[in-house]
Formats: sequence, structure tokens, C-alpha cells
Amino acid sequence: MLWREDIPIVKVQDSQDKSVEIKIIAGDYFDTKAPKSAPNSWAGEKDNDVAIWIIKMMPGAQWELPKSNSGINRSLYFYKGKQLKINDYTIQNNHSVDLLADQTTVLKNGNVESHLLLLQGRPINEPVAKQGPFVMNTPQEINEAILEFRETAFGGWPWPTYDHTHPRERGRFALHADGREESR
Repeated sequence: MLWREDIPIVKVQDSQDKSVEIKIIAGDYFDTKAPKSAPNSWAGEKDNDVAIWIIKMMPGAQWELPKSNSGINRSLYFYKGKQLKINDYTIQNNHSVDLLADQTTVLKNGNVESHLLLLQGRPINEPVAKQGPFVMNTPQEINEAILEFRETAFGGWPWPTYDHTHPRERGRFALHADGREESR
């Protein structure tokens, strides 16, 4: 379970004393490590170099993304702000770019605060079939997943209604598949 207060945030200053915040959802930022990934997760295998970072850049900030390994897919989504330079290429907000993970990438923010999402990881190199919320390797697996969902809802929904909400007083909690409850 990812609890907000367990997600590390790294703050760095550029040479002009402008700050950049990196929220580490998955992966590492130098010595800062994200919370442990789910058991048997692709993200948990170090060689897959999975990273999910939410980046906030102050106006005028400049920051160099740490390099990763060759063969890693890396995409940067610019979802809030006015303008961002990536090396010498300018992108507008609500755009994304695919980056070469093993190359130097310098981000230069425009004159308003910007927010970015970095997603990276080694490709799984398997076929992908999708339909609705289901993603599998083959159309046959999709059909099997849909049938299983219709029959069992993947183990069942533990609440009395499909749009169930809990009272605010209940607080935050997670109900795990093994019946264990975790709360904060």
C-alpha cells in the first residue's frame, strides 16, 4: 500500500538557487528509494529500472535528469505549466516526449511553476492485447479474464455495493486479498 506520508520527496537546488522537487513513487533517485513495490512486481526487479517520479519545477529552474541504462524506455509528460525546454527543444504543456534514458537530459523551466510525470522501465518484450480495463498477452487471455471477472469479480468485491464509500470517521485503510486489514 502506498501511503502519501511514506512517499519520499527529494528537493534539489540549481545553480541559481531555484528548486526542483521529485516525488519518488517508484524507483530510486540516487540514495533515495521509493516504498517497496508489490510482491512479484516487475517494478521490484532492479534490472527493469522502473521509475515513476512526479517532478515540480519552480519558475526558471534548471535540472538534469539522472541517466539510466541503454534499452530503458523513458517518457516525460508535461502536464502543468507554460513552457519547458528539454535540452534545446521547447515543448508546451499537455505534451509528452520520449527520451533516451542513457543520454544527458537537461530540463529548463519557463517562468511559471511546472509539473511533470516521468515514467521509465525496461520493455517487457511480450505481445500485448487489450480490451477495456483488461491487458493480457493474447485475445484468448482477454476473453478468459472477462469470463473470470463475470463469474468471480476476481475474488469478489468485499463491500455491499459497487459504488460503496466509507464514512470519513473510518479513516484510511486497505483490505488485502488475504483478509488482513491495514490502517493509518
